[in-house]
Amino acid sequence: MSFQVKEPILVIGLGGIGSKLAIKAKDSLNSDCLLISNDEKDFTSGNPSVHVSTKGVVNPSVQLIRGSAYNVSDEIKSKIEEYSTIILMSNLAGKAGSAIAPVVSEMCKDKGLVSFAIMPFKYEKDRIFNSGISLKRIRENSKCTVVLDNDSLLESNPDLSPKTCYDIANSAIMHVVESIGSSEISNETNILTTSKAGQNIEDSLRDSLKMLYGNAPPNAVKRSMLYVVGGGNIPVGILNSITNITGGILNDANSQIDMSSTSEESKVVMLSSIQGMTKFDNYDPLGMIPQEDTLDWSTPDCSIDCKLDLYQLE
Repeated sequence: MSFQVKEPILVIGLGGIGSKLAIKAKDSLNSDCLLISNDEKDFTSGNPSVHVSTKGVVNPSVQLIRGSAYNVSDEIKSKIEEYSTIILMSNLAGKAGSAIAPVVSEMCKDKGLVSFAIMPFKYEKDRIFNSGISLKRIRENSKCTVVLDNDSLLESNPDLSPKTCYDIANSAIMHVVESIGSSEISNETNILTTSKAGQNIEDSLRDSLKMLYGNAPPNAVKRSMLYVVGGGNIPVGILNSITNITGGILNDANSQIDMSSTSEESKVVMLSSIQGMTKFDNYDPLGMIPQEDTLDWSTPDCSIDCKLDLYQLE
């Protein structure tokens, strides 16, 4: 089944990257926007915001930020209650995104929640575990989850700088957001893949496929949507070629092409629905254990001030 977008729509941005994406998405969808972060520098004038205060802690942990987010849960709930569709933007490589995303997604799970999540590079070892835990919670709470993996993008293009990877990832996300009212998005986990600019369209498709199969095995891919950016400038013969390539790999019945002429550069952005395991399930060492055999807390790990008057025993 595909996700049905209903108005009114609220776009929520978490942390720095999430807030920037949310502001762009708000303008594209003509919707409302809410920014949530533990750093007030992430906020902009004219956009409603909720500050998650860690009370003077300069370098708070993910668990402390998450615990602090629960302290402002009533304020967040009051700002989302009137909306039918929530679009959540989070960078799970950042502390704010991985800390707050499970909390906010839990509040929005009874609404139409579409979650966009950016995963960290492999060398960001201290962030991988928290990102995997957060993604697991987000997927459980969302009607639809769109995941973009910075690490597989860098593997396909090792010459790229981290900043360039961020720019490519943000651009790909915005292409999907702009088409959210007209294209079908599956009610499942969706992997978002793309390529760097400056390539011919067939190489862009191959890079997108390479990135996809770095995230999930081929038999897990159930359906793919190809967004051909700059499609109005691409010869029909090349469009037919990439259609044949995609149909041969994914099966004609499971692939669909959407033309976008909003950009002068030509490249492919691919959104693929996945059923089964992805590489992100391995980010949590216990993730391979079947859900029915796992004892997990309904509330994710967080630090809270219990105000217990405990004396030191000697």
